[in-house]
Amino acid sequence: MRIGARLAAAALALAAAAGAAESDDPALEPATVNAAPGAAYGPDTRRFQGIPGITRSPGGRLWAAWYTGGTNEGPDNYVALVTSGDDGRTWSELQVVIDPPGYVRAFDPALWTDPRGRVWLFYGQAYGWWDGRGGVWAVVTDNPDAPAPRWSAPRRIADGVMMNKPTVRGNGDWLLPIAVWRHRPTAEVPWDPAVRIAERYLKWDPARTGTHVYGSRDAGTTFAHLGSAEVPDVRSDEHMIVERRDGSLWMLVRAGSTVEEGDTRLNRAGIAETFSTDGGRTWSRGRPAAIPHIPSRFFIRRLASGRLLLVKHNPRLDSAWLQPDVPNGWQRRSHLTAYLSDDDGRTWSGGLVLDERLVVSYPDAVEADDGRIFLVYDYNRKTDKQILLAVFTEADVAAGRLVDPRSRLRQLINQARGQAPAPAPAAAG
Repeated sequence: MRIGARLAAAALALAAAAGAAESDDPALEPATVNAAPGAAYGPDTRRFQGIPGITRSPGGRLWAAWYTGGTNEGPDNYVALVTSGDDGRTWSELQVVIDPPGYVRAFDPALWTDPRGRVWLFYGQAYGWWDGRGGVWAVVTDNPDAPAPRWSAPRRIADGVMMNKPTVRGNGDWLLPIAVWRHRPTAEVPWDPAVRIAERYLKWDPARTGTHVYGSRDAGTTFAHLGSAEVPDVRSDEHMIVERRDGSLWMLVRAGSTVEEGDTRLNRAGIAETFSTDGGRTWSRGRPAAIPHIPSRFFIRRLASGRLLLVKHNPRLDSAWLQPDVPNGWQRRSHLTAYLSDDDGRTWSGGLVLDERLVVSYPDAVEADDGRIFLVYDYNRKTDKQILLAVFTEADVAAGRLVDPRSRLRQLINQARGQAPAPAPAAAG
């Protein structure tokens, strides 16, 4: 048996032993909200981090979250939370960590300030990398202006994953974009313990997968499933909802796939769209949106001015998008760029490049009362391990360059320094 196979077998045995001591459904157990994480979660211990979110308290305090732990997406992941009281120029060390025990991971955080001024931290919880069911959990604070507020106990809202902010309709209803991924978990991947999980922890039910919308009509006291959209060519939905001026709902969904044709890998990617005219209960069949993109998270939100803000990848796609086969090189995660729309997304203008480098990804943003936009994203999750901030205005986006003296790009929020262990030396002979 090769060394790699022996190590994988040993890891599986340890995981099985750990699982034997766990409850029958450990992914349903609430994690501890650790408000004093200390050196055990310091930057030198973290070898992977990314997938961030950001929000701003009514008094102007910024909160940013992401997930980290382990060397990649997998059972060692946990959610980390930091804060800034000076508009993002300096940031705290990890202030809160949510790290479920055992083989359960916390991932895909979403930060949001609700209309009452409370800050919510939503996050996913699943056994292993993905158990087929997942779970959206939330903690909330009533005093987000404090540098170290008290957070509620974790509360499970629904099956699935929600990494993007809720939308509040004009009538006050909340809409939550929750997905149950179409990734089918497996017990048959012996070379990758991060993916393989014991049969008894598999929660796969294809009838429950999909691009779902949950709602609350009582400001988050209760949540209920509203409806689902049928969107082809989607696995990691990462959807977002906009209420248009006519009251209809426009939902954009991450979509895309890569196919093989001969010696060429071809990328059919982009953003899918679906519409609802009854408050989110029923949705049109998903179709490709006329927004060039790659298979990765984007960001869309209505601003106080009434315009829509869109942040997406790689403007070089625009001229090639409608071709039937887009070469694989087009799907690189680069050129995070902000655009504006005055007509509910029918046309887009401006074009402010926030970061042109490769492997920048997963934007999330919040608007301040003074019109500044604070956008968070990650850079090189496994090597540089940076969480970054861009601060800009609508005037900057319209001009395609920074014109507001308060604006700034590539502000560092956090950088992990942990290194993967060196591989074991090959056996002699």
